Amino acid sequence: MSTAAATARPGEVLADLLPASRVRDVALVLGGAALTGLAAQISLPVPGSPVPVTGQTFAALLVGTALGAGRGLFSLALYALLGLAGVPWFAGGASGATVSFGYILGMLLASTVVGALARRGADRSVLRMAGAMLLGEAIIYAIGVPYLALATGMSASAAIAAGLTPFLIGDALKAALAMGALPTAWKLINK
Repeated sequence: MSTAAATARPGEVLADLLPASRVRDVALVLGGAALTGLAAQISLPVPGSPVPVTGQTFAALLVGTALGAGRGLFSLALYALLGLAGVPWFAGGASGATVSFGYILGMLLASTVVGALARRGADRSVLRMAGAMLLGEAIIYAIGVPYLALATGMSASAAIAAGLTPFLIGDALKAALAMGALPTAWKLINK
């Protein structure tokens, strides 16, 4: 049994297994923001949509789950604020209040929610992780799609067609990856 497994307790997320300090928390928040910014650079245009397919949603949900609600929120808030201030790390190197900024706002809330669920053990089994990821994705779309409609003047049905429907299969694949990765990490730690 490893030292990490001996100290892993209910209510902890993966980041809690690192030695506790303010430096750790700051490094994790900065790392979570940077990971999200890097993942946003994996960007593929979607025909008929101003919103590209990116790695952002996967990173945001992973950050929230691995770091917990508070650090996940701070990571995504830092990511959003720096992007608004001009750091070109939104999808495809964009910055500022783009038409897809609503999805970033959704990621703030989603990372917080999945982080809170991870503290309750959602990250330790595939089935619970599936529920957490689906909820996180739903939160991102619940904020992102209406924002897209407002920012572009699209009707609700057009925003759903351009900002939700083309992404469902890709997001299901990202969720499946997270559903396997995090419970597996816990199993490896607990060996």
